[in-house]
Amino acid sequence: MNKKTGIRAQQADQTKSRILEAAVRVFTRDGYSGGRIEQISTEAESNDRMIYYYFGSKEKLFIRVLEHTYEQFNQAESELRLNLSTPVETLRELVAFIWTYYVTHPEFVAILTVENLHKGKHAKQSSELRRLSGEAVGVLRPIIEAGQEQGLFRRDIDIKHVYLMIASLCYFYNSNQHTLSSFLGEDLADHGQRQDWLAFISDLVLRGVQVQPA
Repeated sequence: MNKKTGIRAQQADQTKSRILEAAVRVFTRDGYSGGRIEQISTEAESNDRMIYYYFGSKEKLFIRVLEHTYEQFNQAESELRLNLSTPVETLRELVAFIWTYYVTHPEFVAILTVENLHKGKHAKQSSELRRLSGEAVGVLRPIIEAGQEQGLFRRDIDIKHVYLMIASLCYFYNSNQHTLSSFLGEDLADHGQRQDWLAFISDLVLRGVQVQPA
């Protein structure tokens, strides 16, 4: 590859990255139906033609956004240094990580909510999401297995059920915090409220997996 070709490839990667980041912002803000290609190209400082050139269509761009949001989550999760010799504390650490990620990445929650409104039709078209979801469950599995080997965690639990329990407890609070704040008359975005919920769900998850005294 000569220098000129290398520069062109780098520029293409930068353009695709800007378009993807702009698409995340627009779909987070306006949803899939309201997100317009014209707005994405404007925010990406690009043009509509480049979006269609690199991604093919609005639908394919949204599928790539879905994959990107999961990739970002998995990348952050892969950087955790989990100590399998202390599975109870490590499971707490994982729950705290997932909770904090949802809080600090509202675009992740928003994109998932948008896709659920569309009954997962875009996710079904992605060959990557199954692999990405497998990686997420794969982080949890060795923690549970270490706890089982030490006689701390139940042998009869399904890893997918534990994953769903953690994900739902973290997701629901964040995806519904505005309506729930009005309904309950309390600001669920308050730092103290969030910390209380994290402590509660961490205990809940551990009670669900730990061997109970006879």
